[in-house]
Amino acid sequence: MGKYTEQFKLTAITAYLDGSNGFRKVAQHLGIDFSLLRRWVASYQANNGIGPGSHGRRYTSDFKQQVLSYMHEHRLSLRQTAAHFGLGQSSQIGIWQRQYYSGSPAPSTAIKPRKPIDVSKKIKPAKPTDTNDDQKSRDQLMAELEYLRMENAVLKELGSARGKGTNTREKVLIVSKLKRRFPLPDLLQLVELARSTFYYQLKAQQKPDRHAELKALVHRVYHEQKGLYGYRRIALVIRKEKRVNKKVIERLMAEQGLKSVVRPKKYRSYRGTVGKVAANVLERNFVAQRPNQKWVTDVTEFKVAQQKLYLSPVMDLYNGEIVAYEMASRPCYSLVGNMLGKALDCLGEKPKLVLHSDQGWHYQQAQYRRKLSECGVKQSMSRKGNCLDNAAMESFFGTLKSEFFYLKRFESIDELRAGLDEYIHYYNHDRIKLRLNGLSPVEYRAQAAA
Repeated sequence: MGKYTEQFKLTAITAYLDGSNGFRKVAQHLGIDFSLLRRWVASYQANNGIGPGSHGRRYTSDFKQQVLSYMHEHRLSLRQTAAHFGLGQSSQIGIWQRQYYSGSPAPSTAIKPRKPIDVSKKIKPAKPTDTNDDQKSRDQLMAELEYLRMENAVLKELGSARGKGTNTREKVLIVSKLKRRFPLPDLLQLVELARSTFYYQLKAQQKPDRHAELKALVHRVYHEQKGLYGYRRIALVIRKEKRVNKKVIERLMAEQGLKSVVRPKKYRSYRGTVGKVAANVLERNFVAQRPNQKWVTDVTEFKVAQQKLYLSPVMDLYNGEIVAYEMASRPCYSLVGNMLGKALDCLGEKPKLVLHSDQGWHYQQAQYRRKLSECGVKQSMSRKGNCLDNAAMESFFGTLKSEFFYLKRFESIDELRAGLDEYIHYYNHDRIKLRLNGLSPVEYRAQAAA
């Protein structure tokens, strides 16, 4: 049995004929000698297929004489002659040539019959067109069907990938898995991956992980400390044994999904200047002389059962009442926009109102500022990175989580939603405040209006 199977030879030949790389690059990728690949391709093109190798075959003296005569008559090289007659090794012809001129030809034996293998080419996928199917040929319909099969296979693999989106590494894995079923150029075009990038990443993934030992060490230290250490402390522990950069530890922990359980990352709506930033009109003066004079707002995050819920309330600084609020599973603009719509509906005439917030991206949007301007509301924003400028709203979030969220166990987001509705109603109507003379926010506002 030969060193390489017929299927491997066919794969190598197809990779060269269907691709744009030369013999050396394809052979280097497959781990074979480029001259061997060139001989396979020449034999395939000369015989329209791959025949059985010459290993173990014997030839008559007449056949050898015919080969040598043909080579001299057409002035062919040994490799070209071997490809023409379907011989596995071109060196055999050189041996026959030396034997012929030395006058000692090899003994004549019966030649084994050679049956070429019929290689059925893969159907070339073609992107479906809007043309009526009745006007298309059978080959075109089969090509479009093959494209849809390829697209469906890729989508299935993308669906089983991680939910954060498909990166280059995952695309390479998908193409590697499907390239036996579909042509490589069409797969690369479908997943929008360059051929050079594919082969580079494929070669890089075959290299051993140089951080394997360090990853195991990071994993051990993390679990020994029960998840209480972040990457800085883990780096300090590992430095007792070996020299390592803390940024490498941070990257390796992120790859393994290891995070400190002490201070999980909180939601921050600040994304830089994406719109227009308003001046700090409030200037930490959280005392209001009348209702609807000063409002404050912000967004906070809750996490329950591996899901998140975002709350966007607006508070009246006159009595600490939550004027309106909105909840959503994602911190998109509609979270703040719907909250603002509910709050502004509570206003009658255009009052002299200041609405204060931080510099979150929601509050810098043109539609948010336009709605405030239409209602005669003046916008105010905290200074960048200064939570004390919105301390009244931060204080409400602290009270909400201390008195409600941290004291209960929630099994689902729906249960948390219902609980927040109930608590905010309690906070407005029943929870008394010392600064309001022992009255709830609603009772204080009603008493002042009487």
